[in-house]
Formats: sequence, structure tokens, C-alpha cells
Amino acid sequence: MDHARRGWLFVAAQAALLVTLVVLPGRDDWPVPAWLSALGGALVVCGLALVVAAGLRLGPALTPSPEPTAAGQLRTDGLYRWVRHPIYSGVLAVVVGIVVGSGSVITAVVGGATFGFFWWKSSWEEARLRSRYPHYDAYARVTPRFVPRLASDRLTQ
Repeated sequence: MDHARRGWLFVAAQAALLVTLVVLPGRDDWPVPAWLSALGGALVVCGLALVVAAGLRLGPALTPSPEPTAAGQLRTDGLYRWVRHPIYSGVLAVVVGIVVGSGSVITAVVGGATFGFFWWKSSWEEARLRSRYPHYDAYARVTPRFVPRLASDRLTQ
């Protein structure tokens, strides 16, 4: 299977996981106090804002497929200075927000599967980025995948 087709399969699987998270009904597997529900909602809003900001930074190179575009360039500035995949970081923040506010073990399991999926997808994408951009390995060595380092960690780099 060619890279482009595989990239679109990733998009379809991602969409299925995210739609499943949204449509799963809430349950009473654990209590969801108001503060936890508010925290989940805040994570969803912040995650969506991160997705939009990171997507805008990519401009015309933004594509739903993890296959790099011919017109793209390696971004290492803005949000991409802090994490290699800020769009995925935003999506994962949304996932965490949904899970903590759901009160549902089933939603938590789908959320965990979504995290595993994004790790796999980003690994596949990074193999394409390494072949396209000669300096990608150096960038990846100092920039975490999804979660930024604490300020003190970055100072020791």
C-alpha cells in the first residue's frame, strides 16, 4: 500500500476514534464532581484552541493526512518549538477532557486507545518527515513529541 493511501487510512481511523469518544454516553463508573466536569470542559476548549493555532501556523502545508506535502517546510518555531506535534497535543487534550468528564470506563478505554493510536500515527509521520527534512532528527532530539518540557528541563538542553 502506498504512503498516501496509508495516510488517509490513518485519517479514517482517527475520525472513527474521535467520533466514538464524542457519541459514547456518559456513565456512572466514577463520580464527576462539578470541578472535574469544568476541568474537562476547559481541557476541551484549550485543546481545540491549540489545534486551531497550530493548524494556522502550518498554513498551506496543513493537510489531514500525515504525509508531508510537497509545499511544506519543517516548522520549528511558535508552538512547534515546544512540541513536535502541537495539533496532536491539542487533540489529546480534548480526549483527556472528554474522558475526565465522562464518568465512563468505556470512554477511558477508547481514550487510551486514542493515545496509542496517535503515538503510532506520529511515529509513522516522523519517518516521512525524517526522509523529507535532513535536520528532523536534530529537532526531534530536543523537542518532545506531545507534552512540552518544564522550563527547567529546557534550560538544561
